[in-house]
Formats: sequence, C-alpha cells, structure tokens
Amino acid sequence: MHATVVDPIHRRRFLAAAAGSAALTLLPVAGRAAAPARDDPRWIPSDAFLATLPEWMRAFGVPGVAIAVVEQGELAWHRGFGVADLESGAPVDADSVFECASLSKPVFAYLVLQLVDAGALQLDRPLVDYHRPDFLADDDPQLARITVRDVLRHSSGLPDWRAYPDSDPLRTVATPGQRVNYSGEAFFWLQRVVETVTGQSLDQLARQRLFVPAGMQASTYTWNAHAARHSVVGVPAPGARPGVQTFGAQWPLLQPLAEARGKPLSDWTWDDAVQALPQAQAAAPAGMFVWPGDLLANAAASLRSPVQDYARFIAHVMRRPARQDWEIAEATRQAMLAPQLAVRPGWLDKGLGWNLERVDAGNRWFFHGGSNAGRYKTFAVGDPQHGRGLVVMTNGGGGTGVYQRIVRAATGRDMLAFDL
Repeated sequence: MHATVVDPIHRRRFLAAAAGSAALTLLPVAGRAAAPARDDPRWIPSDAFLATLPEWMRAFGVPGVAIAVVEQGELAWHRGFGVADLESGAPVDADSVFECASLSKPVFAYLVLQLVDAGALQLDRPLVDYHRPDFLADDDPQLARITVRDVLRHSSGLPDWRAYPDSDPLRTVATPGQRVNYSGEAFFWLQRVVETVTGQSLDQLARQRLFVPAGMQASTYTWNAHAARHSVVGVPAPGARPGVQTFGAQWPLLQPLAEARGKPLSDWTWDDAVQALPQAQAAAPAGMFVWPGDLLANAAASLRSPVQDYARFIAHVMRRPARQDWEIAEATRQAMLAPQLAVRPGWLDKGLGWNLERVDAGNRWFFHGGSNAGRYKTFAVGDPQHGRGLVVMTNGGGGTGVYQRIVRAATGRDMLAFDL
C-alpha cells in the first residue's frame, strides 16, 4: 500500500476537519431526484441501478465502493466496485478493508453495552467514578456530571476534538445532559474508562467480545498484517486540497516500534503509548504524533473493516430469534435503539451509539455516517422491524453523493437525515 503524507498534520486536527458527516450533518446532493419506487422489499440494489453506479462514481471522483445488505437479520449480499488503490489498480473485493470513520462509534457503543450487561459499567454513573485522565481541566466541575449514557447519546457537553491535546486540557463547552453536542473526545475518554475497568486494550476487548464471535475477524481498531495488505487508499473529492492519508499513513510508522517492543499495536494500552511516544515522534514527520492518544486505537474513528464484516455487526443490532450469550440482552438492544434526545422532534433522535429516523408511526430506522480526512465516506442504515440493513463504504472524498444514491435506490426512501 502507498500512503503519502502531504503537509503533515496532527491526527486530532484532521479528525476535527473530517467530523461533519458523522453527526447528522450528512451533506445533501444538489438537485437530487426523488427516491425510486421499489417492488422488491429487499435492500439489494437492482441490476439496473448497479449498471449506472460506475457513472456516479466517476462524477463524484470515487475510485472504489463496497456495498453489503442484511436481510432477515443475516448478511445476504455484498459486492465491490472500482479500485481499492488508484496507483496499483487493485480492485475492491471481499478482502478490501475500509476506514469506517465514525461508523467506529456504534461498534464501540455495542461493546460498552456488553459491559453494562455484565455489570462492569452503569449507564448513569459519571465517568470520573471509573477513571479521571490527567488531560481533564482541573477548573471545570461539569466534567464530573458526564455519564456513560451522555457519551453514547452525545450529550456530554464536550467538544468534538481538541486541536492541541498536548497543551489544551479537555473541558466542557456546554452543560452535560441537556442537548446533543457531538463529541469524539467523549468517546475517547470512555475508551480510557473501558481500558481501566477491563484491563484490556480496545482491540483486545473488541476481538474477544465482538469480532471473533460475530465473524468479523478481518476488522481491527488498529493495524495488522491483513490491514496492511488489504486497506484501500482514499482520494480527496475533485478539486479538494490533498491531505494526509489519516491512520493509513500513521500506523505503518508505529508498526516497527511495536515489533521492537514485542507487543502488537492491537494490544497497546495508554501506558504503552506513553512509553513509545518519544520514539514515535523521532520516527515521524513533525507534528504527526504529539500526545499518547495519537498512538492508540480510537473508539470514535479508527475502525477498519471489510463491508461485509460491518454488515454482520448491524445484523446483531436487530432482534434475533435465538440470542447468543455474548450478545447484548434484548432489553439492552431495545434501549440502544430507543430515542434518548431529540434532534428534530418527531423525526430524528439520538439513540445509544446510533442516530434514529422515524419512518412511520411504529418504526424507526437506525443509521450513522462517517468521514475520515476528506478521503473516506461511509454510511450504515438498518430497519430493525424488518431485519434489513445496508452498509456502503467508499474511498473517495466525494463518497457522500454516491452513498446517498445507493441508499435511495436500495431502500426506496429519501432519508430526512440527508437534508441536515
């Protein structure tokens, strides 16, 4: 894989620049057509639409797309289109690993709810009761009010990302628990809490509790040999200024350090990152690694996954006739998809880790979008009442226009979220 760093930049700054589509600000496409009528209730895109997909990909400057469909609560269909890497010409296939961007958050929310079911965490207990990291501001009493629930429904009152985490303490920008305030920082703090209560790194926990039992073995929050071989390479939207390749540029620089330490990146905890930071700074362009958080998995943004792995995950967000012991309890699953805070009353709400859109009086779809570094655009949506789901991953900064058309063609619905 070829990962070229252009104009080195700190990870938190490009995460802040890429956060838009993740928070119910999914950009509309000018002059879009109404959603087509659908005779087939399944969400597998029609052959007629798929024949037009390469044209839309060219129009929006998207080299590669992967689509997966869940039907009756199971992975039913998946396909790749275009190329994973413009330089090599490698096609998008079943092994292609995409940056999931903010689709990382619902997966982490599921892990947190597993710990709630196990009694290791409580939804309405303050995070400071579990772990108070040293990067919190000392003069902000509101930090002590932020609960696990606040993080998962984005009511923590914390900013999305600090531009300078090495020098700026984390403090609230709004009163916790009152309104939606989208925050990656809150997810990273909760990640530190999870590490404290389990003694495991994020990726260790995810492999044990979700990736292996759900058949998501090719997924990782960090970097490994499979990700190095199969990760797609993103491109900016047409006319956009090239930036860094986000995690794809940074993880390979950390891999030799992990090998020298005899501990894979997937097992690194905060203490490992603290110890390795000086070597990482010496090995990287200036400004790439400025604090230990830059060396770790990131619950808010760093998940890498093939599209069918993510579809297997959302299948476990549906009601299942025979729940396995490792899955969240049915009552917990219902709570995950229950409205927590209104975004647009009567239409859009925050759940626990998911956004919710009302489609009729008795049903809400869950969904989330993602954007990393202006190069990777992703979207997932599920209809829990009918056990249907759709995941679209792209390696182009113009991918929003592509995935919106795929969602319309597959579901027959023009989502309100696309207008916010």
